[in-house]
Amino acid sequence: MRLNDLFSAPSASASSLLTTLLLLTPAPTSAFYLPGTAFPTYKHGDQVPLFVNHLTPADRDHDTQVRSALAFDYYHPAFHFCKPDGGPQNVRESLGSILFGDRIQTSPYVLKMGVNETCKAACKSQELGLRDVKFVGKRIYQNFNLNWDVDGLPAAQLKFDQDTNSEFFSPGFALGEIRDEKPALNNHYDIVVEYHQAGPDAFRVVGVLVQPSSRADSKYLGEGKAECGDENKPLYVPEKGKLEVTYTYSVIWVPSSTTFATRFDKYLHVYDPKIHWFSLINAAVIVTFLISMVSTILIRTLKKDIARYNRLDQVNLDDLSGTGIADEGVQEDSGWKLVHGDVFRPPKNPLLLSVLLGNGAQLFMMTGFTIAIALLGFLSPSSRGSLATVMIVLYTLFGFIGGYVSSRVYKFFHGDAWKQNFAYTPVALPGLVFATFFLLNLFLWAKQSSGAVPFTTMLVMLLIWFVISVPLSITGSWVAFKRPSVDAPVHTNQIPRQIPPAGGYLRPIPCALLVGALPFGAIFVELYFIMNSIWHGKVYYMFGFLFVCYGLMIMTCASVTVLMMYFLLCAENYHWQWRSFLSAGCAAIYVFAYAMIYWIRSLSFASWTSGVLYLGYSALISVLFFVLTGTIGFFATWLFTLRIYRSIKVD
Repeated sequence: MRLNDLFSAPSASASSLLTTLLLLTPAPTSAFYLPGTAFPTYKHGDQVPLFVNHLTPADRDHDTQVRSALAFDYYHPAFHFCKPDGGPQNVRESLGSILFGDRIQTSPYVLKMGVNETCKAACKSQELGLRDVKFVGKRIYQNFNLNWDVDGLPAAQLKFDQDTNSEFFSPGFALGEIRDEKPALNNHYDIVVEYHQAGPDAFRVVGVLVQPSSRADSKYLGEGKAECGDENKPLYVPEKGKLEVTYTYSVIWVPSSTTFATRFDKYLHVYDPKIHWFSLINAAVIVTFLISMVSTILIRTLKKDIARYNRLDQVNLDDLSGTGIADEGVQEDSGWKLVHGDVFRPPKNPLLLSVLLGNGAQLFMMTGFTIAIALLGFLSPSSRGSLATVMIVLYTLFGFIGGYVSSRVYKFFHGDAWKQNFAYTPVALPGLVFATFFLLNLFLWAKQSSGAVPFTTMLVMLLIWFVISVPLSITGSWVAFKRPSVDAPVHTNQIPRQIPPAGGYLRPIPCALLVGALPFGAIFVELYFIMNSIWHGKVYYMFGFLFVCYGLMIMTCASVTVLMMYFLLCAENYHWQWRSFLSAGCAAIYVFAYAMIYWIRSLSFASWTSGVLYLGYSALISVLFFVLTGTIGFFATWLFTLRIYRSIKVD
């Protein structure tokens, strides 16, 4: 799964940040570099490094279907790409970059600042065997892209968006193309490098375009020289037989007025901006309507309920039963007050619920802070995988929050299995995620995909988990354990009250489906753009929209869960703890269903391995979303019940 495009997003400029904070406008962000950071500057003739990354599947202008979920190392033996003298060397990468598939290495392509080159040979002619030809031809049919990196900028192809009538840089360029229903391998690259002059003999790279072409009659002449063929005579990949390939390239340097600080702007293209705004307005209207409805129903109804309950209690205290008022008071004492002796009764499986809530709080903090950091512009776009690395670091550090919340809730539930609570909170859900990730990684290893995480990186993740996250979680659990418990405003009866049967939308399944639909409605359009970023290789950087949508989702999830749990309490059903968690978490069902619809409409996998990977990652994301939204729903309901039962007088 190509998550690196999602995670290597740019940050906001100071001016757009100020506008966002003041007006909460989800405007496109632009890149900037922190003060004190040195911009890479080259003199005329200095060598500019060109690194190669893995090959990834993509869509085409005429074919919007992505046909694979696998990525392959650039120097996979079947491709027979040219290698630098002494062999390719790995370039140091961040943890997030490694986890999400980047495999950056040196290349034989030589770029010298300001020096144009015409028809150079990357290496001697390469011969592809029978199996290699079949492998390469299949990758061309699957629309695979090459990914290069020049001075931190992805090599791109120039594309035109008819909707906005604008040109933009699309990262990556085609391995080959289909001509006359036959695959043709691109073996010549016209590399156009845009540069900006920052001072006397000081130049900076601000843009990279690569125009690939297929040329059957290219010839290697020796000593780095070549004869480039005619692009009208493509190099077809045969169905059977061997293939001899000569890789050539040309370099063209073009001056540009683009400054280094804004060089990523041309890569940041907004697809369907009207849909973005429509989704935001639609979600805002939904949330406004929900909050207004919840406020109207709860505030007005609860005021009447509380006044009536307290008035009847006062009458009963005055012992006016002889007038018949007390009998009327007993009859009127119904609804949510009637279950005051059971509403804070510990739920079934309190240990499991508290562990899930602790992990949900940890996810909530990690997600919120990650989006905020990206919005504020503290992540450099030239650092691949930086956002993913920040997510891992924040999740690890917020292990303290997870342990604290889990222990705090478990103490409120009067649990006594403290050792299990301390141990399960940092291990249960992360262990499930790690086991699923490891299992899916086995499929990638079997297919020799570059997306397979190295075993040493797995060990590093385990080390971070058990050396940092687990101790922080246990420390948070211990701090919460030593603190006094949250006092319930009413006493709990010894004998549970019988719950009358519920009908209609108060039954568990209809209730969960209703509650889960509305939070999903606040984010589903933005989810489409995120899915496009992951599977279609498009750069996602609209963190202003994402920040607002995340806030709207929280408010929607809390409001609709509180409203439904109020109706549940009025129906004399006091099992709100699990119901609030499961009902709000049901939004994950819609997320998973949307992923299946997206698969049908936008993806066309040619192998069952890609399907397994897509299902596995979709299910994993849905489970995490379930825990996140369920936690929001539970704590909103918990605060609501504490507040209303503190407002009434109970004998």
